[in-house]
Parts: sequence; C-alpha cells; structure tokens
Amino acid sequence: MDLKDYLRVLRQRWILITVTTLLTVAAAAAVTIAATPQYQSTARLFVSTPSTMTDGQLQSGGQFSQQRVKSYATLIKGEEVARRVVERLNLDSSPDDLMRKISTSVELDTVVLSVSVEDPSAERAQELAQTVAQVFAEYVRELETPEGQLDAPVKASIVDRATVPTTPVSPQPVRNLGLGLVLGLLLGAGLAVLREVLDNRIRSLEDITAVSGEEAPLLGNIFYDREAVAQPLLRGLPSHHPRMEAFRVLRTNLSFVDPGAEHKAYVITSALPGEGKSSTTSNLAQMLADGGQRVLLIEADLRRPRAAQYLNVESGVGVTTILLGRIDFADAVQPISANLDFLASGRIPPNPAELLQSREMHKLLAQARADYDIVLVDAPPLLPVTDAALLASVTDGALVIIRHGSTTTDQFASSLDRLRQVDARLCGTIVTMSPQPKRRGGYGYGYGYGYGYGYGYGPESQPGSRAERKRDKKARRAEESV
Repeated sequence: MDLKDYLRVLRQRWILITVTTLLTVAAAAAVTIAATPQYQSTARLFVSTPSTMTDGQLQSGGQFSQQRVKSYATLIKGEEVARRVVERLNLDSSPDDLMRKISTSVELDTVVLSVSVEDPSAERAQELAQTVAQVFAEYVRELETPEGQLDAPVKASIVDRATVPTTPVSPQPVRNLGLGLVLGLLLGAGLAVLREVLDNRIRSLEDITAVSGEEAPLLGNIFYDREAVAQPLLRGLPSHHPRMEAFRVLRTNLSFVDPGAEHKAYVITSALPGEGKSSTTSNLAQMLADGGQRVLLIEADLRRPRAAQYLNVESGVGVTTILLGRIDFADAVQPISANLDFLASGRIPPNPAELLQSREMHKLLAQARADYDIVLVDAPPLLPVTDAALLASVTDGALVIIRHGSTTTDQFASSLDRLRQVDARLCGTIVTMSPQPKRRGGYGYGYGYGYGYGYGYGPESQPGSRAERKRDKKARRAEESV
C-alpha cells in the first residue's frame, strides 16, 4: 500500500476511526472520573560538609557531597526510612505501602535533594513528606558518623519544609483526554488499515485483476438501487434511469466479445447464491432484445430457479421436460417480448448435474444457438455445484457475476479454478450492487475497458452530474409535451 491507498482507507473507513476515537476518549474520561485524586507534597534537603575546611578541602568536600546525594536519593526510598516513619506516625499501613508513595529527584550539579510523597489526603501528604525528610536527616547523621566520634563529615539539612498542596497532581483531565484522543486516532487508523489488509472482499477493478489478470475483462457495473428489491426488472423504468444506462453499457461491451460470431451462447453464473445472477441475466436478455437481437433466456438452474418468478411466467414446463422427451423445444419456449423468448427450468429433478451434461442437453443448446442470435443460460453458482462449469464448457463461455463488497477474492479465484478444470472459457465479469458514485471521478469499477473516468466515458456521463440532471430535465419536459 502506498500513501494514496492509506488516504483512501482513512477516507472510506472514517466511521470506524471516529467510533474508535470516541470510545478511547470515553474510556480515558471514565478512568479520569473514577480515579482517586492524589495530592503531592515536597520537602527539600541540602547535603553539606563542615564549614571549617580550607578552600581546597571545601572544593573536594563539595564534590564528595554531590556523590553522596546520589546515594541518598536511593536510601530515602528504602525500607529503613519507611519503617521509621511508620513507627513515628503510628500508621496503619506497612512500610512497603509508604515506599510506593515516595519519590525523589536530584537537581543537576547541586547537593539539593527533593523528596515527595503522594496521598489522597493533602494534609497527610504534607505530614508524610515532612516526616520522611526529618527521619532521613537523622538517618544520615547515624550513617555518616564514624565510631568514637560525635560529628559526621556530611549532614542533610531541611531547607524547604513540606507544605499542604491545594490542587491534586492526578488525575489530569486535560492530559488524559488529550492522550485518549491521540491514542484513539492511532488505534482507529491502525484498525482501519488492518481491516483493509485482512478484508479480501472485492471492491475495485484492481481486486478483480489481481486474481484473474487480463483473463476476466469487466463488462459491466450495476449500481445498487433500493428500488431493485421491489422491482428487480427494468420494465417500467424511464429510459434515462441509471440502471437502464448500466445495462446499455453492459450490452455494448458484450458485443465486443466474439464480435465476428453470428450466433452466441453464454452461461451467466456467480460464485455463490445471492449475488444478483438471475435478475441480472433477465435484465441483460431484455436489453439485448431491445437492441434488435433475437434472444433466448434459458433457466438452467435446476436446483433453485428464479428467472421464471422474475418474469412472472409458467415454470412447470421447460428444460427438464424437453430432456425427458415429453415436449418439443419449440413448444416449451415462451415468448416474453418481441425479440425475447424464455425457456423455463421445468420441474426440479433429483439429478440436475447428470441432466445438464447429458447428450440431450447438448442438443438443446445446439438447437437454441441455431435459432437465436444470442442465448443466455442462467446457471447455478459455481462453488456449491458443478452445473455452471459443465454448461460453460459446451457454450462460448461464462460471464461471472461479482457482488461488490460481498464476493471475496478467494471465492472468485475458486470460481475461476472450477472453469479451468473443465477447460471452460471466462468471457468477462459483471459487478452488481456497487455503490452509487457521489462525485466526479469517484471510486468505482468503471464501464468498459479502461476509460479515464470511474463511471462512464467522461465527466458529462457521470450519474448525478450537472450534465445528466439537465438531460433528465429535458427528457421529462419532452414526455410532458407528448
């Protein structure tokens, strides 16, 4: 992934980043609210040597004190000092508890030692810090006094007494919320990139070509339309409707497949059910028929047929009836429109795969090819069963439906393997349920074979563009005038 890909991921998955950031900030706020306020009091000690020394002795004594103060910063946090403080103040806590509250610091190139104590009570923090400083000053005198002498060469004196703090040192709401915001943004961006890397659903033309290379040209891109759920077919839609235009582009691109052939037969299938295979096949057949070609749509899904339901025709007589020899081909075909005929599946048999690869099925396809300009075979999905691959091997090839954001690259690759196993030809792919473009040059698959703009042949053909709105307005005025 390059910088452009990262920016695209952040733009597309901004909801995930926003939710993660808000949750992180909320967690930081909850921790801040639940935390017990801690007050810190500090006392300062000055480590010195006797003042009766000469100038040279004073200089060496100062260096000695600086070395000593580093050791004192560790000793003051030790168990002995904590034990003496607990005994002096008659505390209920243990020396270990007090040791965790004590912190020290040494100012650079000085003999000043600062000792701080944190506690939920401001008064208790001041009392503990002052007592620790006093106890440690006495402890230093004991440690540094040689045997048989009364004075120590080094002493620690309290120069700044501990005071009662007025504000807590923790929690710090602004700091915690700021850290939560930064951490949330980083975590959200990381999750977005991780999800993009792990997400193998097909969302772009690059995802298709990464699996198939140049083997599977993109023939069409059918945008998602809420109305398609209640009205899956193109009947009744205005001529300028985006779905109508999408199928016109698909029809045009399909004409470039085997351009010299007079009679064509293609199997239309998908990797899995629910990818819009039957409705796309029915609409494509109607669009080809509207273009002046004699089209036959064969419902060869002998397991879960849907085309007859979409077309609202009788499905009891059809492919299986012909294969059993109970009716002739011409008698089973049902006219749908001027140039479109339909051959239903017939009764669902117990052995669909055997019927579809039988000699009678080959004869049926040969007769259909001879009688029509183009034959579209609505076949079952490739991965659950082998029916579509078997049919594709005895026709001109297969058109594979890919549902945007649902079909994975693994499923698409497995579908291609199924076709290769029977030496079937892949003629192209059709993407369904892709998101509607929102702006010029938007993210999408694109029509055709590599035009510059994402959703058509140029900026004026962008769905929702100013040019298209003008065309729609003119079309409505023309209809009203008629």
